[in-house]
Amino acid sequence: MRYPFPVGKSDFIQGDEAVARAAILAGCRFYAGYPITPASEIFEAMALYMPLVDGVSIQMEDEIASIAAIIGASWAGAKAMTATSGPGFSLMQENLGYAIMTETPIVVVNMMRGGPSTGQPTFPAQGDIMQAIWGTHGDHMLIVLSPSTVQEAFDFTIRAFNLAEKYRTPVVLLGDAELAHMRERVYIPNPDEIEITYRKLPRNEEEAKLPFGDPHGDGVPPMPIFGKGYRTYVTGLTHDEHGRPRTVEPEVHQRLISRIFRKILDHRDEIISYETFELDDAEIAIISTGIVSRSAIRAVKILRERGVKAGLLKLHTIWPFDFEVIEELAERVRKIYVPEMNMGQLYHLVREGANGKADVELIAKIGGEVHTPMEIAERVVG
Repeated sequence: MRYPFPVGKSDFIQGDEAVARAAILAGCRFYAGYPITPASEIFEAMALYMPLVDGVSIQMEDEIASIAAIIGASWAGAKAMTATSGPGFSLMQENLGYAIMTETPIVVVNMMRGGPSTGQPTFPAQGDIMQAIWGTHGDHMLIVLSPSTVQEAFDFTIRAFNLAEKYRTPVVLLGDAELAHMRERVYIPNPDEIEITYRKLPRNEEEAKLPFGDPHGDGVPPMPIFGKGYRTYVTGLTHDEHGRPRTVEPEVHQRLISRIFRKILDHRDEIISYETFELDDAEIAIISTGIVSRSAIRAVKILRERGVKAGLLKLHTIWPFDFEVIEELAERVRKIYVPEMNMGQLYHLVREGANGKADVELIAKIGGEVHTPMEIAERVVG
């Protein structure tokens, strides 16, 4: 296949453009969205590229319809994605829960901006971390990834599609306005260099009759495709292994929700990803994610130059959260700092993970400006 952008070489591109190109290479062939700053360039790129790869890009009437459309496209067999920012992400929450309950593989990109409400449309923030994890109601489980560079925006988008297909789950990619609009050199690999995961399909008629069963014992049911000869019932109501509503039977709800949790938590080691910098002998740990990690890395270098044994834990996966690695780190250092562009969200997860074994201090910043490395370093040295 000929791709509408160069492959096998580096290109100087915007974060939103990197997400769009990665989605195409990951096999995305259906995009539905509604324009919103700072994610509109993803929509623009997908509108340009999709017709050139026999895909579909459609502007829906709003964000509610956008996520509904990609859920339907996924059940029709397409890898599907939408992209938005804070206000639109809020509108998507009910259907995000529907996708979780129906175990529909989709990718939702949220390029965060300052909020609440319409907030700061052109400025970055990290105020949607908790919403990405807990925004939809009820007991649920999904995967949330957080890139900090344009290259990671590309790489994590491909990974988001792979995780969505492998575990039959929605995956949220959390970026921000700064990452969305910055330009950096990105290596766009040849398609044969990219590891692509495809969803598990029924092997026979018996598996097709159990679209919410567990025939392989890994918690991930094979997914029938609408229009392929299977009669499949899909509902957001509590349902049994056949998909039939069973809303008044506690054991059915227990079995369904427990499996939705188990299929992700039992594979945490394959899903969770992070990087460490200078942590081997660190007495001070900085834990960050997303755009703030860029400043945090430089802050560690500044602190090391000043004789402070500081290190960084950079989280690529926000959910499921690695509480164990946080506790292990807390046992080795005397203090943990959490710089983030909000009033404290990742901070609460880190405090829970530290389990009282180290002091945890928030370095909050709002207003649309990323922490400078010096701001972080000066808070550490007091």
